Parts: sequence; structure tokens; C-alpha cells
Amino acid sequence: MTAPAALSNPLPNALPLYVRISEMLIREIMAGRLIEGERLPPEREMAASLGIAVGTLRKALADLEGKGLLDRVQGSGNYVRHRPEVPSLYAMFRLELAQGGGLPTAEILSVDRLPKPEGAPGFGPSPDGHRIRRLRRLSGVPVAAEEIWLDGGRAERIAPADLSESLYYFYRTRLGFWIARAEDRVTVAPAPDWAPAAFGPRPGTPCGHVERIAWAQDGAPCEFSRTWFDADLARYVQRLR
Repeated sequence: MTAPAALSNPLPNALPLYVRISEMLIREIMAGRLIEGERLPPEREMAASLGIAVGTLRKALADLEGKGLLDRVQGSGNYVRHRPEVPSLYAMFRLELAQGGGLPTAEILSVDRLPKPEGAPGFGPSPDGHRIRRLRRLSGVPVAAEEIWLDGGRAERIAPADLSESLYYFYRTRLGFWIARAEDRVTVAPAPDWAPAAFGPRPGTPCGHVERIAWAQDGAPCEFSRTWFDADLARYVQRLR
């Protein structure tokens, strides 16, 4: 197990390192890359391979244990467990690397308050929305270009420096609401002309496309997003339990 670029070169607004380690392992378990009953490497060996301190790894493993994904057996080691439902910051992020898993990170490209786009489904009462454009990576590999619109009534102003790598974490901790459910429509669409050069498909090239409408815990629609993804590198995965 080696450290992905997302760990070795974190963004300024990255989540705490132990949280990123925990989320990475959750995604590896859910993708089946770490199987039920598998014994993880010894903690010092595992920490060295990830380039982190043993104490940081132990915090991540404690988080996994608390979520029911790890049995820590004194004198024996740490053993993987599977659960059908797992609390995760990226529980609603459905893209994975072609081989499975991958730690999500996000590079903010722009944040603007603008009139809502024509033709978008209703997602809140404000005529304006916060448009957030991002480049999405999985374990350091650029896989997706995202355009997220949040209803303008949920916040007066959002600055790029306010955002964490998980928008849903930002909504919960900074704006006081959370996404309770979402509906995705997966199609094919041309890559947008604003996508950065690091995103493989050139503007106009057909690529995977996910259109999402999301509802807050109060039942009100509040977010509309479009994600273009490189189908040579990533897959949209929905696991049914």
C-alpha cells in the first residue's frame, strides 16, 4: 500500500490527514479491494508505506473501528469488516477508479454567484445560485470536471477559501444543513469548454455525464450539479444492498 498523490500533496483546504486516510480505506473496502477478514499490514509498515506517522494511522484506524469496518485484535492485528451502510464523507460520490476505489480530492476552479442556468430543474427559491466549478481527482488522477449550483438562499457569499474538499461536509459544518437524498441521471455528454487541460477529454468530446438534483434534510431541493467524467479512467458505481 503506497501513498496516493492526494495524501503526499494535499491541497491547502484539505481535510485532516487521518480523515483522508480513513476515507481512502473506506472506499477501498467498499470497492472490494480490501476484502472481508483481510488482515492489514502491521501498523508501522503500513504507516511507512503511506508516508505518515503511526499516530496518524492509528487515529484513522480508530475511526474505521468506530464505523464497524475494522476489528482490532490485540497481539494479532487489524482485520477488515464489511457493512452494508457506512458513514462516509463521500457516501454520495459515485465515481471510482476503473480498478476500484480512489481517494477523492477537489481543485476549485471558480466560485461565482450568478443567475441560475436556464433549463435547470428547480433547486430552491432564490433566482441566483452559487456556481462552483472543480476538477475532481481520485488518488491524484484527474477524472472529472464538476459544475455545482447551490441555491443562493443557502448562503449570501461563498469564497473559494471557505470550501473543503467535500462540499457536503462544508454544507453541514458551515451552512447548517445537509444533503439527505439525491437523484442522479447518467448519460453521455460533450465535455465542457471550461474544463482545465488536466481533464483528459477535450471540449466537445463525448464523455460520461452525471446530472444530479439534491434535497436537504428539510425536504427542499437545494443543489443542481453536472459532472463530466473520463470513462477511460473512472466508473460510475452504485451498489445496491
